[in-house]
Amino acid sequence: MGLVGTIPPNIGNLSFLVSLDMSENSFHGPIPPPVFNFSSLEFLSLRNNSLSSSLPNDMCKNSLQKLKILRISYNNMYGDIPLSLGQCSDLEHINFYNNKFSGEIPRQIGNITLLQYLNFGLNDFTGPVPSTFINQSGLINLALQSNNLSGEIPSSICNLRSLRILYLSNNSLEGSLPNCLGNLSTSLAILHLNDNKFSGFIPSTFTKGCNLLFLTLKGNKVEGTLPQSLLNCEALQVVDIGGNEVRGSFPFWLETHPQLRVLVLRSNRFDGTMIDVSSTIERPFPKLQVLDISYNDFSGSLPDRYFKNFQGMVNAKDGNRSNDKVFIELTLTIKGLDLPVQRLLTTFTTIDLSSNRFTGNIPPSLGNLNSLRYLNLSHNSITGRIPSRLGNISILESLDLSSNRLEGGIPSELTRLTFLAKLNLSMNNLVGQIPNSNQFSTFGNESYVGNVGLCGLPLMKKCEMMDEQPQEEEEDDDDDGSSFVSGFGWQAVVLGYVCGFIIGVFMGYLIFRYERPTWLVELIFNRSN
Repeated sequence: MGLVGTIPPNIGNLSFLVSLDMSENSFHGPIPPPVFNFSSLEFLSLRNNSLSSSLPNDMCKNSLQKLKILRISYNNMYGDIPLSLGQCSDLEHINFYNNKFSGEIPRQIGNITLLQYLNFGLNDFTGPVPSTFINQSGLINLALQSNNLSGEIPSSICNLRSLRILYLSNNSLEGSLPNCLGNLSTSLAILHLNDNKFSGFIPSTFTKGCNLLFLTLKGNKVEGTLPQSLLNCEALQVVDIGGNEVRGSFPFWLETHPQLRVLVLRSNRFDGTMIDVSSTIERPFPKLQVLDISYNDFSGSLPDRYFKNFQGMVNAKDGNRSNDKVFIELTLTIKGLDLPVQRLLTTFTTIDLSSNRFTGNIPPSLGNLNSLRYLNLSHNSITGRIPSRLGNISILESLDLSSNRLEGGIPSELTRLTFLAKLNLSMNNLVGQIPNSNQFSTFGNESYVGNVGLCGLPLMKKCEMMDEQPQEEEEDDDDDGSSFVSGFGWQAVVLGYVCGFIIGVFMGYLIFRYERPTWLVELIFNRSN
């Protein structure tokens, strides 16, 4: 639990204090003024408390001249940032994340020329992004996300040649993205611009030697095409441009990225097929674990070639974590809900191809992805049967095949999916009895509505008593004999056997009763020779 109460004012008696760390406690109330009067203080951290007050206007005028690190994140601090903060010229690290600070970000911060880390995220700042950041040639991290900032990104930001992390998401920024952002990619590793009002094109100037890891532009008004200059960013792990106006065909050229783990193209204007017959890449997308291309205009067959090669969705090990110290801004649709993803485990895997115009059958190769957790193929024109091999995806938590043209029965193998929490097979042409073991006993009517041929619990329609016919395996395409027999009902087959048996007995009786009459022997044996 840590320390509780208020910070005692007599802490100011420690006049030669160099470092003060009171983080991770339960202090509340204001910060005592003596805390800002230390002349020798170099390190001040009060993060993760419940402190609530404003900062003094003269906090850096006569004291804190040697302060290098200032952390007040995760509190309830409020009010404007004092202009005098710019007079703390030795500051290298400022973190005010997750407070209630308001007003404009003072341009005087540009006077702190040694600044390397600045985080004003998750506050109530308004106004523009200051253009004075040009003075911080050594700035590495600039985080202004989740505020009410407006205006355009100042072009001077491209002079920050050491910048590795740029968070500007969840603001009201607008205008075109500066083309020079691509030129920054030799240093820039994380570029988060989600949920603003940016328009125009994605910069196409990503140069050789690009070190970009994360590119997220979700929820803007960006148009044009996805620039192929991203091929220069060989370390790229996350591409999220969902919720824009980007056009073009599927970016097959991204297949070669050896580290790409997340590809989100949802809610754009992509079209065409996902089948590239000219590709010679043996293992496309070797580490991909999140593929979301929903709400586009893709057509043709489902990409069987990719399903056979998504190694990142096969035998993924629990507990592995990538970039654990990096905040990843992703919003993915999980079990029908839009949920934020801030840490990307290697075991987090999803395929969402919903709301397109895909046709044809579901490839059985999907069953090879035994580490897949979320699968959504809904709202397409997919036909054929549900592959029984989907039952091999033992850790699948959500399966949505609704609003297609699937037929046949529900494979009993799906009852092996004991982690399945959401199932939607509605609005298809499925028939037969619904399996009722394991997780299937927990799903309600909504999982099956719109399939008039289904029967059994939880539906009110009861199943008629009849012999259960074995389901046709999707892999057996060349068994012509079984296909021929299956064209007749069992009654016709039995009737044929009975008739043949009666005729045979009658003929045998005639032969032995009348001592093989010549006319009958000749009739039988001459025609058979």
